[in-house]
Amino acid sequence: MRWWSALRHRVRNRALIRASDRFAPAALVSTRYNRAISSKKMVRDAYYYAIPLLAAAGLIGWLAAPAWGVLPVVLAGFFLWFFRDPERQIPVTAGAVVSPADGKVTDVSLVNSGGQSCLRISIFLSVFDVHVNRSPIAGVVREVRYQKGKFLNAMNKASAEHNEQNIVTVKGEGQTVVFKQIAGLLARRIVFDKKVGETVARGERVGLIKFGSRVDVLLDGSANPQVKVGDHVRGGASVLALVNVGQPLAAVGAGQSHQGVQ
Repeated sequence: MRWWSALRHRVRNRALIRASDRFAPAALVSTRYNRAISSKKMVRDAYYYAIPLLAAAGLIGWLAAPAWGVLPVVLAGFFLWFFRDPERQIPVTAGAVVSPADGKVTDVSLVNSGGQSCLRISIFLSVFDVHVNRSPIAGVVREVRYQKGKFLNAMNKASAEHNEQNIVTVKGEGQTVVFKQIAGLLARRIVFDKKVGETVARGERVGLIKFGSRVDVLLDGSANPQVKVGDHVRGGASVLALVNVGQPLAAVGAGQSHQGVQ
């Protein structure tokens, strides 16, 4: 049978590869497996959802009929896909502020924060976007402040102030950037892996927001935006704005008055 012949061929090839690895230089073997792992990287949470669903699918299929196990398998596949964590090419342009998340730009505007004019760029993450968050700039985490709140639709502008969120201040590269991990209608858990005082690189993974959510980035008002409403950005790879190095954002207050940016 063709399928049996194909299976024997695959098993034989794997055996040959493993045998060759026993005699190959350690660096070569390490590179081979590191590439395989990085190309299929995902957030650990994916397994917490997928494994129970696959177990449930097997149990349901055994107790009832295999067709009944299709839905749990599909859901397991969705979670494995949802928690994907692709590698990104990080820009090296001086003064560049990269997107902390994948998603659609929903707002580019000037806001009055703490008596200071700031540029705010808002990004909406749908359930189809990568939900791993990255640092907008290289620097030191100066403040991490958790704020309890509501779970309004992340597309609602009021969610920026009233929803549950994690407010992170990073200072470095001659500037200060504040970004908010904002929970949405479905998002009920915000993860931030860094602590105050820790150093982060531009585009480095720093956290995660589960399911639909929003991320706001606050910059100095003189920053030159590189995106517009409707653009789709990629975390760590897309440049949101260029900032004149040496003009830091002094503070970000709770109240913000809104002004449109043309």
